[in-house]
Amino acid sequence: MLEDERNYLDRLWARGQDFLGVEVPILGGAMTWVSDCHLVSAISNAHGFGVIACGAMTPDLLRNEIQATQKRTQKPFGINLITLHPMLLELIDVCIAGSIGHVILAGGLPPKEAIEKLKHAGIKTICFAPALALAKRLVKQGVDALIVEGHEAGGHIGPVSTSVLAQEILPVVREVPVFVAGGIGRGEMMLSFLEMGASGCQLGTRFVCAKESHAHPRFKQAFIKAAAREAIVSPQLDPRFPVIPVRALANNGTRHFIEFQREMIERVDRGEEKLKEAQLKVEHYWAGALRKAVIEGNIEEGSLMAGQSVGFVEQEQPAHEIIDELLGQALQAIAQRKINPLS
Repeated sequence: MLEDERNYLDRLWARGQDFLGVEVPILGGAMTWVSDCHLVSAISNAHGFGVIACGAMTPDLLRNEIQATQKRTQKPFGINLITLHPMLLELIDVCIAGSIGHVILAGGLPPKEAIEKLKHAGIKTICFAPALALAKRLVKQGVDALIVEGHEAGGHIGPVSTSVLAQEILPVVREVPVFVAGGIGRGEMMLSFLEMGASGCQLGTRFVCAKESHAHPRFKQAFIKAAAREAIVSPQLDPRFPVIPVRALANNGTRHFIEFQREMIERVDRGEEKLKEAQLKVEHYWAGALRKAVIEGNIEEGSLMAGQSVGFVEQEQPAHEIIDELLGQALQAIAQRKINPLS
């Protein structure tokens, strides 16, 4: 390995290394049905930072997943909890009992009680910041680190691109480590965010086709074959239905979701469905669609949530190879400056 270049890289993300307790502060983005004990432990064993996607798990299921992960790795890993989960505080209790060091609160503004409970237990709390104002608010609330995730990411997304969010937040927020996510597929891009002040990066889509990922082979093949432009965003057809946009590979499931939204709108207009009930049905539409694709391999009707970095997924490979590839690209980019007369 290039020693000078690696020393430079380590200086850039030293804060992330210290905060996460890992050699390579690359977080595995939490993906429901994908980020389980197998993939999470593989990322952590490769010196990255694996993250379990709790999703809709019950406390018992999360407890089992934590224990299964701890059997497979002695390295640090984290838990991603959805703030809207009706048993959020019970899930936090499971994390405390399992001696988890880091919890990521996702899916909305975290309740004050959840942050206080985590901090009282000595668990480092990480939250998503989709805007500078919210980033400042979260820091004041005592959050230990932030993740800046842009529009290019997969799954539920915000409206602003990663590059714009990074420019908005990284130069300003210095109190806590900030990790950048969304559309990152190569080491050179990772390096650019580190040089802007990021403490590390989070990647999800790149790890879907890790050999240790238990996603269905057909699901993986869909990612390998896909181009960036095929990862599209689901539209909102009516402001009465504040659907959180989802980025996924276009398929019949995507089209059916649009048709389902239209059907619910028409039923409300005809008085056949109450607005609140219709909104709930729209929000729950994808509840089983992701499992249908990831676990059952139904890539025509299921949800193929993917970021635009899916275009960089070219083959199935071990998690350590993906991380080594990202590192190699970053180090080569640094080394290239020595021989570039314009550097």
